[in-house]
Amino acid sequence: MTTKQEYRLHNLSCASCAAKFEKNVRQIDSVEDVQLNFGASKITVVGDASIDQLEEAGAFDGIKVTSAKERTKPKSVPFYQRKENILAFISLVFIVAGYTADAQLGADSRIPMSIFIAAIVIGGIDIFRVGFKNIIRFDFDMKTLMTIAVIGAAIIGEWKEGAVVVFLFAVSEALEAYSMNKARQSIEGLMDIAPPVALVKRADGDHYHEMELNTEDIQIDDILIVKPGQKIAMDGVVITGLSTVNQAAITGESVPVNKVVGDEVFAGTLNEEGAMEVRVTKRVEDTTIAKIIHLVEEAQAEKAPSQKFVDRFAKYYTPVIMLIALLVAVLPGVITGDWQTWIYQGLATLVVGCPCALVISTPVAIVTAIGNAARQGVLIKGGVYLEELGHIKAVAFDKTGTLTKGTPEVTKLVVAPTEDQRDVLYKIAAVEKPSQHPLARAILTKALAEKVDIIEPQDFQSVTGKGAYGTVNGETVYVGSLKWIASLVKLDATVQAQAKEMQELGHSVIAACTDEKMLGIVGIADQVREESKGVFERLRKQHVEHTVMLTGDAEPTAKAIAAELGMTDVRAGLLPEDKLSAMKDLRAQYGKVAMVGDGINDAPALATASVGIAMGGAGTDAALETADVALMGDDLTKLPYTIGLSKKTLNIIKQNIAFALGLKAIALLLVIPGWLTLWIAIFADMGATLLVVLNSLRLMRTQKS
Repeated sequence: MTTKQEYRLHNLSCASCAAKFEKNVRQIDSVEDVQLNFGASKITVVGDASIDQLEEAGAFDGIKVTSAKERTKPKSVPFYQRKENILAFISLVFIVAGYTADAQLGADSRIPMSIFIAAIVIGGIDIFRVGFKNIIRFDFDMKTLMTIAVIGAAIIGEWKEGAVVVFLFAVSEALEAYSMNKARQSIEGLMDIAPPVALVKRADGDHYHEMELNTEDIQIDDILIVKPGQKIAMDGVVITGLSTVNQAAITGESVPVNKVVGDEVFAGTLNEEGAMEVRVTKRVEDTTIAKIIHLVEEAQAEKAPSQKFVDRFAKYYTPVIMLIALLVAVLPGVITGDWQTWIYQGLATLVVGCPCALVISTPVAIVTAIGNAARQGVLIKGGVYLEELGHIKAVAFDKTGTLTKGTPEVTKLVVAPTEDQRDVLYKIAAVEKPSQHPLARAILTKALAEKVDIIEPQDFQSVTGKGAYGTVNGETVYVGSLKWIASLVKLDATVQAQAKEMQELGHSVIAACTDEKMLGIVGIADQVREESKGVFERLRKQHVEHTVMLTGDAEPTAKAIAAELGMTDVRAGLLPEDKLSAMKDLRAQYGKVAMVGDGINDAPALATASVGIAMGGAGTDAALETADVALMGDDLTKLPYTIGLSKKTLNIIKQNIAFALGLKAIALLLVIPGWLTLWIAIFADMGATLLVVLNSLRLMRTQKS
């Protein structure tokens, strides 16, 4: 049976190095297939390969390998202790000494030349070791080009320039490695969220005993003891205690959430106040945070359309630049006879033409944006969806649980003229107490909020399709549909008018009476989220042309909600297949259309949309699997944040490509008057790469407002 292993990579700093490492691993005889994820610094190997073999394949760039299952990372070496940085600093000392000697002894002295040669050898030893091997294999990466350039500079006697180029290239590589590590911190931060150990209570016969276990050894149905101030190590359900839990790591919510017995909690969240016991419901590899990490890493591996374009462009760009460099070195030399000047210009063209900045322009932006979104509680499952969101012209919304809270609430209580409001609520709540209907729960919630006592009724009976009745303090009370109550007693005209008004607004109406008289009516409706109106205003500012509600609810209810939100396009009474047809119509009309739903009932419509967005993905496997984007918390304001992040990412990618090509174009134009030097060439390449990375890192500051 073929084995498949995942490994984490350390010191993987450049895209070309990643491609070369993947190529080297493929050449191992026992390896059948390789998938390298540059953004997440992971490699998946199908076949047999030891960590020693993998590290040997990455020895050219000092790549270290650990199993993806290990929670510990290799101890990072401080910037100032890294071998390549120490050698670069020593090289700088020699360069300064060389220029000093040159100024004092003159250009004809061999001492300055010897010092510059020492600077080249010390600073470039690792570059040359790889570069010479690549030349033999006709493998042209940046180190190959640098090796050719420095050898050429030495041949034509440009020792100073050769030394400066070696030093600047070392600085460029160090800064690129630092910047890429900074970009990856979003996902690395997620990996460190959940604690590696937990205090567990296990049964031993008739007794329980406590033990500290690694999370890998914790089993389903184990009981976690979670003390105040501790992080919860596993997904589970609270079985004793109550507390507030900070879930920002999973859902992006800034306000802690109250947790009582029966509530779900997630690994990596922080228990703030009370002590709790939690029954484990998922193994460590199946927790919500583990799924988020896995999906984010997969998303970073998936190439966005712009990245595929850049990769194709770079494939042709590199050989074209090498041909141009050759022509610059040869043609003017043939015409003018000044071989030294034009060979030098050709070498500089070779250096400035390196595609590093271009190749990294898109992936570093995608990696940073997806990682930042995950920390804000938004799971984007690929660069393609991140880009698509920036082109969205229309957004379709499910109503229940998306635009509304998804839980019915009492909107109005109207009582007959002779009745007391509190007494009527007391009687209705008593009859509804044994009921499991969602509308009954809304009434009980209202009674609790009003601090009305809720007693058990006597002789309770449910009447199918009509309501229920029971004895409350010796009096029979009937609670149910308005039509049923109207068949039992005469309705008060004022109450009847109020009921009609509520129904026109799409509210459900429950009526109550005794054997002799009408008591009153209760209006119940699913309430609009407080943030919904603001979301539509922000979407309009983001140039989303059209918003539409697609719901299975009745038309009066849907229209009432739409009117409150200022929506004009409402399509009510839809079955799942009707929503699917509606999405196809919208795509035909607007092109790029997003669908926002709960990820379960709306699965066909979500799949048909250009981008399917699921609300409340935390703990919901269906939402994580079905949607292209999951808003982990139950927070609709994350939708405009995500669209805004997408638009900003698209702009930054365009800027990056402009920086990468623009700086090089300016440098190449200096060839015409013969002003291009090797140090200008390396500055142009290093500057373009740093501009691209630093510009992409601006995405880390994008926050949900």
